[in-house]
Amino acid sequence: MTEQLAVVVVPRRLATLSNKSPALFLPDAKAAERFFDFFTSNIRNKNTRRAYYKAVCRFADWCEGRGVADLARVKPFHIAAYIEALTAEMAKPSVKQHLAAIRMLLDWLLAAINTATLTGLRDRALIGTMIYTFARIGAVLQMNVGDYFTQGRRGWVRLHEKGGKEHEAPCHHKLEAMLDAYLAAAGIADDREGALFRTTGRSSGLAQRMGQSDAYRMIQRRARQAGIETKIGNHSLRATGITDYLTNNGTLEHAQQMANHSSPRTTKLYDRRHDEVALEEYERVGI
Repeated sequence: MTEQLAVVVVPRRLATLSNKSPALFLPDAKAAERFFDFFTSNIRNKNTRRAYYKAVCRFADWCEGRGVADLARVKPFHIAAYIEALTAEMAKPSVKQHLAAIRMLLDWLLAAINTATLTGLRDRALIGTMIYTFARIGAVLQMNVGDYFTQGRRGWVRLHEKGGKEHEAPCHHKLEAMLDAYLAAAGIADDREGALFRTTGRSSGLAQRMGQSDAYRMIQRRARQAGIETKIGNHSLRATGITDYLTNNGTLEHAQQMANHSSPRTTKLYDRRHDEVALEEYERVGI
């Protein structure tokens, strides 16, 4: 039996796993399709699918109980508070599984760039490069096609930093897949000296190297499409990567090296974990 939620139909294999549909993730048919696709297409293991679906349904119910009915309003401190509450009820492995389910789903939903187009593949690869390498937008946009290369069995990127310095870094496996897909679709793999990230050429009639203003407009557009209300820019993605790395038990020393910062004080400026603590503390006001 399936459950009807307005125009949204819960797939049969998921409908019996929870007594209540996760309305937080189902504002309309399009969002529901993306949500259910995460479980039916992205997660192949049956047991993992069942566990993750139950986990996100429980999280959605928790958010609803606190007046958070819109996914765009879910902030890091909400997730932190929820996980903190779970630790009082569940064993550590179960809590980690719930956190993994939420993180994977949110990554899936917020990275919902239409990759059926070359522009979509380019934008995803550019955003991925900034997040996974902690690179400055200027360094990323200066990259040529040849600055993405294979070393051993892993893809690497060569970033052109300030003062003419070069910084080489191995690619996260997700970034490697993003760059490979983009280069294959763009057909520019052999243009080693050409710009890696190029404009569409709609305004000038000729594709050119993207500038920082081009990247900023793209990020604003993609953020709106993802339902992100917080104002973000090129630098925000660098901070996102560094903060997520530190949240997952990365060290400040290694983050400094990966971001190619000369001082750990500079790296700390990109660490947004204190924002979550501050928000959580303010929420303690009970008036």
